[in-house]
Amino acid sequence: MIETLAISNYRSILKLALPLGRLNVITGANGSGKSNLYRAIRLLAETARDGVVSALAREGGLHSTFWAGPEDLSRRMFSGEVEVQGTYSTGKKKRMRMGFGSAEFSYAISLGLPPPDISSNPSFFTRDPMIKHEAVWAGPVLRPSALMLERDHSVVKVRTDSDWEIAAKDIQSFDSVFSQLADTKSTPEVFWLREQMRGWRFYDHFRTDRDSPARQPQIGTRTPILRHDGSDLGAALQTIIEVGDRRTLESMIAEAFDGASVAVSSNEDGRFTVLFRQYGLLRPLTAAELSDGTLRFLLLTAALLTPRPPSMMVLNEPETSLHPDVLPALAKLILNAAESSQVWVVTHSAKLISALKKNRGSNLLELEKKLGSTQLKGKTEFDGPTWKWAD
Repeated sequence: MIETLAISNYRSILKLALPLGRLNVITGANGSGKSNLYRAIRLLAETARDGVVSALAREGGLHSTFWAGPEDLSRRMFSGEVEVQGTYSTGKKKRMRMGFGSAEFSYAISLGLPPPDISSNPSFFTRDPMIKHEAVWAGPVLRPSALMLERDHSVVKVRTDSDWEIAAKDIQSFDSVFSQLADTKSTPEVFWLREQMRGWRFYDHFRTDRDSPARQPQIGTRTPILRHDGSDLGAALQTIIEVGDRRTLESMIAEAFDGASVAVSSNEDGRFTVLFRQYGLLRPLTAAELSDGTLRFLLLTAALLTPRPPSMMVLNEPETSLHPDVLPALAKLILNAAESSQVWVVTHSAKLISALKKNRGSNLLELEKKLGSTQLKGKTEFDGPTWKWAD
């Protein structure tokens, strides 16, 4: 389980270290930085898939994602004693940093802009961000004795039984150590971290429009993990019915929709169709006939009742298009999932927050924005968990 998430110099996040628990509820007013925090977590996951550079490109490049305020915000700026203004440069190059700490192994990455290309044959990729630094260490807090791997530009060194050893001398600036050095024998901790991070799941605004893949019959195979677009909803529900927690599935659907039930049919071509039975109707409704809210609840149910729980699951505004009356059932599904996975819920629904807060293990993190910078409400940087960057 991740104990600390740290982000620096990304969009509205100048410097933020969050203490995490088994169930993390992220809330805050509009514009407080919830979406930026969600994006940062997704970017961090992309490092394990070797896609962080392309993901940043899709966001407009590193230039557009850098924190746009001064290099540092002083106490006098926050108190209003002085105006917000550019501070004296420390001489360090501008970097975007992301990292997390856990009881087993921790990881951090630093990205920056490439130097000006003055060669006679300039590259077309001069705006690509460069991975400047990476580090892996044992335990949640970085200490020199706990450092197990460190990358400085193109050189990577790993700790051996007796000393440090050079593992790579020419790693490309767009390649993470996860794609180049994740080996079960020489760097088992890197391999372990990569597999954990690749297993993180993100569910963000399922499509429920008329042409949504979730509304169409699909050829079904055993599906313990719902796809991010929900296109295999029927197969995922049938997998839960056959090998998963069928009892919870049935009880949650009945609680949310006054005794309703869900089933799946299969035709001769192997295409699965979701059937929703509701009291008072003479025939079941197919997914194509369901309201946006009902379909979205079924998608969230299939995601949260996965027979193959991930190490971490992140839900971004799961309450979207749901009627307030079904939020208590959604909260129960989330609490059930948190027994097997670390769960993040980014939400501004007071009713959902209230239902989740009843669990003693829930960790409520309320964000606010001061001088354009996202912070934990009522906290200063000195109130957060201990965090140190390796570079």
